[in-house]
Amino acid sequence: MDRKKVILLVCALLIAAVTAFMARSMFAGGSAPKAVAQKPVPTGPQVIVATRALPVGTIITADSFRYQPWPKELIEEAYFVKKEGEADATEQLVGTVVRNPITAGQPITHGSLVAPGDRGFLAAALGPGMRAVSVPVSALTGVSGFVFPGDRVDLVLTQNVAGGAGQPLKVSETVIRNLRVLATDQRATPTVDDKGNSVPSKYKLVTLEVTPRIAEKIAVAQTIGTLSLSLRSLADNAAELEMALASGDVKLPKGASAEEEEKILASIQKQPTAGPSTYSTGGDVSRFQRSTPPAVTPVAVATEAIRIEKQIDKVRRGSVVRVSRGGTVEEVSMDRR
Repeated sequence: MDRKKVILLVCALLIAAVTAFMARSMFAGGSAPKAVAQKPVPTGPQVIVATRALPVGTIITADSFRYQPWPKELIEEAYFVKKEGEADATEQLVGTVVRNPITAGQPITHGSLVAPGDRGFLAAALGPGMRAVSVPVSALTGVSGFVFPGDRVDLVLTQNVAGGAGQPLKVSETVIRNLRVLATDQRATPTVDDKGNSVPSKYKLVTLEVTPRIAEKIAVAQTIGTLSLSLRSLADNAAELEMALASGDVKLPKGASAEEEEKILASIQKQPTAGPSTYSTGGDVSRFQRSTPPAVTPVAVATEAIRIEKQIDKVRRGSVVRVSRGGTVEEVSMDRR
């Protein structure tokens, strides 16, 4: 074949290939665009709904609710509706207590909440079977005012254990754990600044949520020594619950669903405990302090025995009557023996 014909044939093939490639790219780029589904833009008035399940006794915080568009025909008078030109309703909700259970996504109503100062506010904040007790604190025993309603604390009892003429034993022990703070003084909501941050404040009383049995123990503990608050971390409850599950102290019922197990664990996690206490003595802090109770000397035992005997003898003798005879007054004992 002639050389020129071969060259022309190769050039023709190259031109045909380039033309086919360009045509393919042109048709591919000019294809119909894919339809992209767009989320419908919600319309209608905005109402306040719960962001999570709010059981009875929950103290409302800023993350417990949010605004959400709601169909206009389903708006009720009891809903908190956002209206232009009026004060934001969210400021009224923070610090209130749930009176009736609210599910996640459900609109919050006026009747489902109790505000501080309203009748039954503290009773609504208490869980079923729980009680409220107040404990006196100071800046030293109250974590310098950094304990706010809704926090969880431990109670630490500090006392001197006497036992004779020697140096008393100084002891500090954690007697109650995982107590929920209901109020500080007469405030059930923390003081906030212009930016919405909680501001520490001075208070003399802290109201705690306890069981009836723990309420009795706290009443006795206040007469023994000084009670101090120990603020708990938010992660402490989960860690202690995992340890209890691993040790077998907490057992879940067989056949329980995931939701039932979650509810059981949540209820256990919120319960205060008054089990075996941890303690520290003066000897653990300073080598010049005792680490064991002072010994009771025979003299102290004898003195106490004499005091008790005198009390018993006084009861046996009974009352003393004064008798006047001819201007002379005489005391006569009404001996009961």
